[in-house]
Amino acid sequence: MNIFERSVGGRRYRIASQSLWDPLLQRPFARQAVLGPADPPPVADLALARTVGTRRVGDVGALLWVAGQLDLIKRIDEACGVPAPTGGPTIGEMVLAVAVQRACAPAAKCHLAAFLEACGPRLSCLPASAFTGQAFHRLAGQVTAERLESAQIAIARATVQHFELSTDVLAFDTTNFDTHIATTTPGELARRGKAKSKRSDLRVVGLAVLVSETGHVPLLQRTCPGNGSDQSVLGDCLQALGRLHEALDAGAARGRPAIRTLVRDGGPWSEQLELDLDVEGYATLISLPMSHKASQVALEYAAKRGVMRRLGGKLGDVRAARLRTPVGELDRTLVVVESEELLRGQKRGIAVALGKAKEELRKLQRVAARGRITRGRLEQRLSQALRREHLAEFVVTEVSGNGKRLALDWHVDAARRRRLERTRLGRRVLCTDRHIWSTGRIVYAFRGQWNVEEVFRRAKKGGIVPWGPSLQWADDSLRLHTFAAVIGLTLVSLARLALGTRQSARSMMKSLADIRATLVRVRAQERGRRPTVLLAPDLSAEQRKAAKLFELERWLPALLSSMHLGASRASTTPAA
Repeated sequence: MNIFERSVGGRRYRIASQSLWDPLLQRPFARQAVLGPADPPPVADLALARTVGTRRVGDVGALLWVAGQLDLIKRIDEACGVPAPTGGPTIGEMVLAVAVQRACAPAAKCHLAAFLEACGPRLSCLPASAFTGQAFHRLAGQVTAERLESAQIAIARATVQHFELSTDVLAFDTTNFDTHIATTTPGELARRGKAKSKRSDLRVVGLAVLVSETGHVPLLQRTCPGNGSDQSVLGDCLQALGRLHEALDAGAARGRPAIRTLVRDGGPWSEQLELDLDVEGYATLISLPMSHKASQVALEYAAKRGVMRRLGGKLGDVRAARLRTPVGELDRTLVVVESEELLRGQKRGIAVALGKAKEELRKLQRVAARGRITRGRLEQRLSQALRREHLAEFVVTEVSGNGKRLALDWHVDAARRRRLERTRLGRRVLCTDRHIWSTGRIVYAFRGQWNVEEVFRRAKKGGIVPWGPSLQWADDSLRLHTFAAVIGLTLVSLARLALGTRQSARSMMKSLADIRATLVRVRAQERGRRPTVLLAPDLSAEQRKAAKLFELERWLPALLSSMHLGASRASTTPAA
């Protein structure tokens, strides 16, 4: 979008001009909108001045600057190939509008026009009233999942090329979000499954995300059924991962294909999936389930005296053991990592579970003594009581007697509990085909998995770019809504990366949101409509840096004087 001034009727006005491509007619077309007068404000009677509202400038302007660097609207429009409706927004403009709304003031689509009207920066030359929920649903029905996937890959390539992200290690994980869609409503995405919110009465929609090691930037996302497993979702994404691999190589201008490492949290081990990822050009790093045979071998090896050793550098408080052994038919390096934080958490969980189990065991003792339970039923309830938190490994139970004369004896074996804490608790078994990596590099790469968890926290209720509440019910609308939410997460991550701040993403967005223009309506000396003047706020040093980087003066020229005054005050302040 280009901002310039034009003289009309003896007065100067600031004009926004936007050039777009019509995929149906195969030709460009232009839009223009008047932002307001560029002449200095008239002499006013300040005694009669009053404020009539504010306009968002900082947070919206920063996200639109990032979108402009990526040419986001054009890339989405070209990838989706959906013709723009007459007088309405293109799909790229709609996605960007929803993404910015989710990041700055999350609300339903019916409030989108009011949100855009309250913003100083403009993402389109169309009036805000053109961005409606009905327009969103119409556009969602015209775009396919394959087209959205192509748009993601194009955006990922531009992101790596412009912001120089490191993509040698990528983290993958899935989550789900609650919906309030009725059970009788048809659809493939909203399913009943194991909800992350622990609710069992709602249908959930799944989200899989691939995140860069630096910057927490989502590079690929997939909206999936809420009852899908990590393994099945990753298997469905293999073709997209291959295309992304080639796009990232092109964006980084590599002379030869890179070998990227895909980091996954604990889940079922699939030998075929490991081979498929290798074909697509990805090495793997996964936390093996403790029940896996290779995990048992690694834990027995790590339990030997002197095998666990402390790592150096930033991981000096971490102990690990390493061995190379076959996992199934594949040659893999296993690293057993000991975490004090994980050990403390597991001990707390065992203490809580043991307290509940003791109550259940005492109850079963009384029921067995009264002859009100059969042996088969008693053994079944014992198994249920001790199934969690490794209780079955150190709580010893014995059922004696026949018929209705049953007796239950149980006790906690302290020696077994200590051995469990010494050899298994607080430990993970990492499995990788990166044999040339050092042990510290393997552990550090796996710890990058928290980048995905951080993205999910930002997308949950109360986060920076919350996915819900979502009032969509059709699969197409749910898919486009999720795509827009992930675009919002990408813009926030890139804005923080470009600003180079040590603040959290939430603190950064709050600081940017404080850069608002105050609308003051004054009574001029001459006759006519009372003018409205935009006044710039006082800026902190961090806000002045953001205003300069994100070029916020395009939308509020008065910021230039505010920044100049702030800088001059800082330079004239005597040293302490």
